[in-house]
Amino acid sequence: MASSGPRNLMGESGRALRDEENADDSPSAKRPKLDRFPLTHWEIAAALSVFLVFSSGLFCVYLTMPAADFGKLKLPRTVSDLRLLKDQLGSYAKDYPAQFILGYCSTYIFMQTFMIPGTIFMSLLAGALFGVIKGLLLVVFNATAGASSCFFLSKLIGRPLVVWFWPEKLRFFQAEIAKRRDKLLNYMLFLRITPSLPNLFINLASPIVDIPFHIFFLATLIGLIPASYITVRAGLALGDLKSVKDLYDFKTLCVLFLIGFVSIVPAFLKRKKIYE
Repeated sequence: MASSGPRNLMGESGRALRDEENADDSPSAKRPKLDRFPLTHWEIAAALSVFLVFSSGLFCVYLTMPAADFGKLKLPRTVSDLRLLKDQLGSYAKDYPAQFILGYCSTYIFMQTFMIPGTIFMSLLAGALFGVIKGLLLVVFNATAGASSCFFLSKLIGRPLVVWFWPEKLRFFQAEIAKRRDKLLNYMLFLRITPSLPNLFINLASPIVDIPFHIFFLATLIGLIPASYITVRAGLALGDLKSVKDLYDFKTLCVLFLIGFVSIVPAFLKRKKIYE
C-alpha cells in the first residue's frame, strides 16, 4: 500500500516505468527515486573530464587578461549585485575591449554548458556595458554556443539524468516532437521564443528525443533573439530595474507568445492544405 500513492501521482503514462523500476520486492528497489543516482561510474568520469577541460580553458583565458584595480569578482545573484559589477567592469571593458569580450564569452558559454544559474544577469550586463546592438549579438552568440555545448554534453551522458528528473515532461516532449516531425523547426522556434518549456530542459532533452542538431541550432539562434532583446534592452536601465521578475510582465509574455504563434503559422497552413 505504501507505493500506491506515488504510482497514482505518476499517472497511467508513468506506470510502466515505475513497474520496471519496482520489478523486485527487495528493500533497495523500494527506496525513493532520489536515492538511486542514475549515472554510471563511466558517465560520471566523462562528465568530470568535460568539466575539467572547460574549466582549464576558462582559467587560461583569465590568466591572459590584464590585471585590474578592483578585487575579486563574483557572479551576480541580484540586480544590486549586477549594478555593483557593472560599475567595477565599466572602465575595464573600455580599456581592454577584446580581452574583456573574450572573458565574458568564455564565462557565459561555461555557465550555459554546465547549467549554472545566472546567465540572465550576464545578458543584462551585456546591455549595460555594450548597448543594444552589440549586446544582443554577444548574448545570442553565447547563448547559442552554450546551448549547443549543453546539447552535446547531454548526448553523451544526459539521458539517465533527464529520465530521472523529468520523466513525465520528457514523455510529453517526445510525443509532441513525434507529432511535428514534418515542421520541427517551426515547433522548436515556438518553444524557444515562448516560455512554454524551460530552456534548460530543451537543451538537455533535445538530443534524447532525436532532434537533429541543425534544427536545434537554427531554432536556438533565431528563437532566442526576442527574449534576448528584451533582456539586453533592460540592461540599459539597471537603475529602474528592481528584480529580474520585472523583465517578463504580462504584456511582454503576450508579445513573446504572439511572435511564437507566428512562427508556427506555416505548419498550420501546410496541414490545412494537406487536408483540403
